[in-house]
Amino acid sequence: MNKKILIADDEINMLLVLEAMLRKEGFTVLKAADGLEALDILEKEDVAVVVTDLRMPGLDGLGLLGRVTEEYPRIPVIIITAHGTVNTAVEALKKGAFDYITKPFDREDLLNVIHKAHRIRAISEAEVVPEAGDIDHLNIIGSSGEMARIFEVISRVAPTTTTVLITGETGTGKELIAHAIHRNSPRRDQPFIKINCAAIAETLLESELFGYEKGAFTGAVHRKPGRFELAHQGTLFLDEVGDLPKDMQVKLLRVVQDQEFERVGGLRTIRVDVRLIAATNRNLSQDVKEGKFREDLFYRLNVVPVHLPPLRERKDDIAPLVDHFIGKFNRKLNRNVRGLSPAVQEIFVERYDWPGNIRELENLLERLVLFAKGELLTEEELPGEIRFYEPRSVPAPSMEEPGTFKEVLRRRTEEIERDMILKVLEECGGNVSRAAQQLGLSRKGLQLKMIRYNLRKSGGSE
Repeated sequence: MNKKILIADDEINMLLVLEAMLRKEGFTVLKAADGLEALDILEKEDVAVVVTDLRMPGLDGLGLLGRVTEEYPRIPVIIITAHGTVNTAVEALKKGAFDYITKPFDREDLLNVIHKAHRIRAISEAEVVPEAGDIDHLNIIGSSGEMARIFEVISRVAPTTTTVLITGETGTGKELIAHAIHRNSPRRDQPFIKINCAAIAETLLESELFGYEKGAFTGAVHRKPGRFELAHQGTLFLDEVGDLPKDMQVKLLRVVQDQEFERVGGLRTIRVDVRLIAATNRNLSQDVKEGKFREDLFYRLNVVPVHLPPLRERKDDIAPLVDHFIGKFNRKLNRNVRGLSPAVQEIFVERYDWPGNIRELENLLERLVLFAKGELLTEEELPGEIRFYEPRSVPAPSMEEPGTFKEVLRRRTEEIERDMILKVLEECGGNVSRAAQQLGLSRKGLQLKMIRYNLRKSGGSE
């Protein structure tokens, strides 16, 4: 996992203090004296999180924030300031900052924010968001029939305020669809605020969503707006909404219904105008049947469903995706790869099932382009688990097997997924992080599947 933290501050003492603090936490620290130097570092280094002072000579913190959110949208930016008011901090959050800390800061508060940003960055990498300008209309690559239908849904729903629920496996590009809907809506110039419901501790979710008042709890030294408030007149993207705990589902239902809430520790009711888009890799219909997700909230979110098919079901899109990623990594790595050899094309399209979906394809092509020996990527350059991969056949269901066709198919698919996770965990000696990487999942995503299939009660080895 990438642990590089970039700190931008014109005070040398502050740089040294933050560097020492973060190194003790196991991070690799890169330092910049101003925003321009920070941008130079970002061009050369793969940075996980940016921490920047607000006031700096040349390019200040807000200017750096703007450049990072535009050019490196996956990198969370944390603002540190001794000068700004709450209004300045709110402005930074609306412009895309992950969070802000005021000087003098509490060491534990700062570390908690940085660790949270780092976790969310790792999880967000499970969704592939191609770079602006390198992609087709609506910023989505795909010409298959399945994607054509999704384009049609987006074009119809984007101009409205209707709530959308995006479903699909990890790595299929759910956040990309949410961005496309927002960018093609009348709210395109208003904030697009996102929150990953699986990446935030249950005890912090309410304050993250609804904000809190000064003195609401220990450490609440100032009022802080929540994500709903920041998304006023814009769009709020609730990623992994299926992982919300039951008590938060009740509170979310009220906001979805009435567009009003109270901050934690507050008495005043706040009304907002927010367009809601939710996403999940879970089967919420099944979760409703099993009592894990509220039925009334499900129907409130599932007004317009958009299901993203896995890559194995849209193999017509593999060729344009390959062309896009090879071009991207040729530019990034200064290589000159033209494409795939016929043998590799056959493996990619006909044999391999891409359990990690588009994210797996992107990561594999970056590695292959980096180490390419010629202009075409050859079979010998593929990792063994892909080169020698044999698709597993699903046994035909018995006529006596209970349930509808969809229910039988779901059970068989889950059996295959469970067996594959077990096999990879065994190969990785139980190391969850390595197994997640091999499967093309985030560590959190694999842990959730392990819990779902009762493979382990919680967590796993690093």
